[in-house]
Amino acid sequence: MSVIIPLASVQSIREAGYNEAWLQDMIWQNPACLGFGDLEALQKERNQPTGGRIDMLLKDPSNDTMYEVEIMLGATDETHIIRTIEYWDNEKRRWPTRHHIAVLVAEDINRRFFNVIHILSHSIPIVAVQVSLIHLDGKVGLHFAKILDTFQEVDDGSGSEVGQYNLNWWVANLPDTVSFATYFENLAAKNGMKFEKDGVKNYISLSNENRNFAWIRPRKNKTALIEFRVNDLVWEELEQKLQSIGISPIRKTSSFVFNMASKDATAANEQAFAEVMSLLKDI
Repeated sequence: MSVIIPLASVQSIREAGYNEAWLQDMIWQNPACLGFGDLEALQKERNQPTGGRIDMLLKDPSNDTMYEVEIMLGATDETHIIRTIEYWDNEKRRWPTRHHIAVLVAEDINRRFFNVIHILSHSIPIVAVQVSLIHLDGKVGLHFAKILDTFQEVDDGSGSEVGQYNLNWWVANLPDTVSFATYFENLAAKNGMKFEKDGVKNYISLSNENRNFAWIRPRKNKTALIEFRVNDLVWEELEQKLQSIGISPIRKTSSFVFNMASKDATAANEQAFAEVMSLLKDI
């Protein structure tokens, strides 16, 4: 017997008789709906020193990560993107020792502004969340989907199922990703650390005494996502050193990640990266 699957329909929030304040209240009452885990709702309509008010300030109690949330109905526009980044920067200056993530919530994040946000995400931790008002079986609900996460980008098809995922496969198919691993491997060697490269399906690893120390994953436009193990005791110092060369790392459990472009893998940045690796080598 065939299963009948009910079809849902999507309606504009304004057309349904709701406004932006209503959407703010829905998120405020359940911040977990954004997909960042169990967040604390800290403040709504927070006044900014440059004028204006941030829609919502949320915090992850497990690591004090702050989320600066800007909410809008309809499609994204330049004003809201700029405002989101400005508020993120204001709060980062106010709480410089905490990690901050800018979040733009909108009903329609069109291709043009998707590209703009994607470009900015290489230097600013920014997440785009698309919200939809859905009708299903006489009921109404909200659906939130992260369509752009700074460190969870859309799959570009580089992870093919064909071939043996060893280092030779990576050299033949994704040499740009290999170059980032080689950059850190050589830099480690210059500073008395011995790493070995290896390749599996989803990443290239750098290991020391059979323990993975770093992971390099391919991203679009020949960039890479770099992940290093980290000791919580050195996190703030590590973050400051990376920020000094224009890189904003994201803190994870026992590790940190950041996007890296070829322009970052330079001799000018070797000292900063060497200092970062020196902080990590005793983990």
